[in-house]
Order: sequence, then C-alpha cells, then structure tokens
Amino acid sequence: MNDPRQVHHHDGPVFNGGVSNSQFAWNNETATQNQQLNTAVAPGHEALATLVGDLLRQLPRAGLGDREREEARSAAEEVLAEITGPESPEPGRLRRSVTMLKGALAPVATGLAAGTAVGAQEWAQSAIRALTGLV
Repeated sequence: MNDPRQVHHHDGPVFNGGVSNSQFAWNNETATQNQQLNTAVAPGHEALATLVGDLLRQLPRAGLGDREREEARSAAEEVLAEITGPESPEPGRLRRSVTMLKGALAPVATGLAAGTAVGAQEWAQSAIRALTGLV
C-alpha cells in the first residue's frame, strides 16, 4: 500500500521547517539577491554588540576546532539575539549568554584548545576581559 502522507515533489524545493529571513532563486542563473536584517541594538549595549560582532568575524581565523568554533559562534549569536531582540534585554539571560560565550573562549584563552592559531590565546584572553567589563 502507498503511504498517503508521503508525497514526492520533483518540481522544486520542499521546506519542512521555518524559512524566515531566507531568499531563494530557483532555476535562475542570473539572479542577484540582497538582504539586510537591520535590528537596533538595545540602548547601552552598543559596545557589546560591536565586540561580539568583531569576535564572530575573527572566529574563523582563530584556528579553533569545528566543535569549539561552533560553540563560540552559537554563544555569540545568543548574546546578539538578546541585545537586538524586540524586547529589552533581560539582564539574567544576557549574563548567562555572555558567560556561555566566555566559557566557549576559555579553552583557547588557557591554551587547552588544540590547533589554535598563533596569537589566539592572547586574542581569547583579551575578548574575555572585554566581555567581563561590558556585562
């Protein structure tokens, strides 16, 4: 018997989850797409947003392993989500997010993370100090 819930779509993409803030060009080799997600940073958290944005840009060059880089990226994105969300940042949640980010950077700062790039230990130590001073 055929399973009535199983449908095969051969004509295009199928999305089985949320796709907000996404763009798709389908069967078009000349499409140019641009997207800006402009979210305002909560007042008083501009320096933290700048620092975390810089950390995100520098992560690929830090020489972290895949797991460590993903943990740091995820923690940084949680911090940014908290300070750019539609609601005022909840202080406890923000502290926890920043603590998670510092924790993700700690193995690099202490020299325990294998495969880190030259200078990554000092970079991580500096980032942790800066995060501590901002929250």
